Amino acid sequence: MSSDNDYLDGNAAAGELSSIFATDITAAEGQCANCGATKRFAEAHVYMQTPGVVARCAACEHVLLRVVNVRHRIFLDVRGMTFLSFDTSQDRRTVQAAS
Repeated sequence: MSSDNDYLDGNAAAGELSSIFATDITAAEGQCANCGATKRFAEAHVYMQTPGVVARCAACEHVLLRVVNVRHRIFLDVRGMTFLSFDTSQDRRTVQAAS
């Protein structure tokens, strides 16, 4: 489908997705709806040379997520994932430590 050098890891999408998610999505765990692989989002293959951001499964290259920002509207498509799970315990510890 693609050469080995034309994608970035999931960390590359962090900036774009931070406007949608309050927590760090790169640490979130998701499951591919196509092959069932469960991995951290940071392991996804991210393509940013498109009009938006496309994240593909590291195991099977199935599209996991698409995000496009058009005229002050953000369109998010996550049909390629069965779930996306966020661990909020780290966020709570950070808030408690700052108190």
